[in-house]
Amino acid sequence: MKAKKKNYRLGLIGLVCVAVLVPVSWFLIQRLEGEAPGLVLAPEITAIGSAQKLTVTLADPANGLRKFRAGIVQNGREVHLIEKQFPSGGVLNGGQIHETSLDLMIDPRKLGLSSGEAVLRMVVSDFSWRGWWRGNRTYIERQVVIDTRPPEIDVLTRTHNITQGGSGLVIYRVSEPCFKTGVTVGNHFFPGRPGYFKDHQIFIAFFALSYRQGADTRLSVSAVDMAGNTTRAGFPYYIREKNFKNDTIPISDKFLNWKMPEFSTDKSKSSESMPMLDKFLSVNRNIRQKNYDMITGVARNSGTPEADIFWNGSFLRLPRSARRANFADQRVYRYNGRIIDRQTHLGVDLASVSHAPIPAANAGKVVFVDSIGIYGKTVIIDHGCGLYSTYSHLSGVQVGPGQMVARGDVIGHTGITGLAAGDHLHFGMMVHDVFVNPVEWWDSSWIRNNITSKIDSITSPADSTVP
Repeated sequence: MKAKKKNYRLGLIGLVCVAVLVPVSWFLIQRLEGEAPGLVLAPEITAIGSAQKLTVTLADPANGLRKFRAGIVQNGREVHLIEKQFPSGGVLNGGQIHETSLDLMIDPRKLGLSSGEAVLRMVVSDFSWRGWWRGNRTYIERQVVIDTRPPEIDVLTRTHNITQGGSGLVIYRVSEPCFKTGVTVGNHFFPGRPGYFKDHQIFIAFFALSYRQGADTRLSVSAVDMAGNTTRAGFPYYIREKNFKNDTIPISDKFLNWKMPEFSTDKSKSSESMPMLDKFLSVNRNIRQKNYDMITGVARNSGTPEADIFWNGSFLRLPRSARRANFADQRVYRYNGRIIDRQTHLGVDLASVSHAPIPAANAGKVVFVDSIGIYGKTVIIDHGCGLYSTYSHLSGVQVGPGQMVARGDVIGHTGITGLAAGDHLHFGMMVHDVFVNPVEWWDSSWIRNNITSKIDSITSPADSTVP
């Protein structure tokens, strides 16, 4: 009996010990965990300019953040940037903050740093009990260059005559490698591209004025170097203002009953019962804007950062065709004699025979083939350096995305797809993501005076072939 009682007591003590030791062990394992805190720097930099903002993201899911410190070491001297002590949640709970982001504002001049090499040093620790309660640490050093001198810009082209709604070209040299450079027209940026000339510091930048931008539009060239220093330079230019034509488009019930069933509006659940005129207005406004955004997005996001020029000579127009609508026509839509809408026509409508073969206006790479709402079956060709041609309302397409085409290759046939009332080609030209007047690109004299003569005037082309 005594033995049984003794064994019972021992078993009870064992259970108590297990009940105590298991949570204690688990607690100690948690508090003694050995995973270092996370430290992510954005952007990842190799140079620091005259004013640099960096964001550091810190994380420690297990025990929480204890301390963060950052500084810059140059010539054996460390310049303090930030030191942050995070609050404790108590001995048993670790830190209160498990993840946070901190901004580092670095102004080399105010910090007494000089141009040249330096080291960005950062260390973060957590509330782990490792290392005799000092915690786990993450230590990072980044070799950087202090560079407070902005790049220099030398504009090499001397005359820049641009028409409202038209295209232009600037060629310029920057004094050092740059993160971003190009031409700003009003508030719109057109990237410059290197690589056409042997000197890779020379950039070609095609730019455009939208049909809305007149003589008061400001133009400049800018460059941002790897350290974030920015330079902006002016260049001589003259803007010719242009008055665009007014055009009246009659909308009939016959047209509405023919075309509207093809479209789904934003209110797709009720589009079947929506009055045809209301549906037309939704298509002509909302879907038109979405389609425009889609096309300009293709141009904005395709192409290469290098100065690849595929085209050669003037651009072709649809052979034996009559112009039915002009670029930037100010259209007024009338139904039963009253004005119901106003829109701008961002291309040229060309009509020939039904299902007429459409030639590629010039050499390039097909970057888009698909149906786009009001534009119907559409092909977009990249001609290099941010120059694109668009072909819409096609009845059929004979090319595919990624295909290289030569000037004059048949890419499809005219049709009535989309919001077209008759068989024709809607032809457009874009510079980067801005529609421009195609008439300029059909004119060999305009191309020679405004584009190729400028390219020819720059020496040492990497490729002797000039369009």
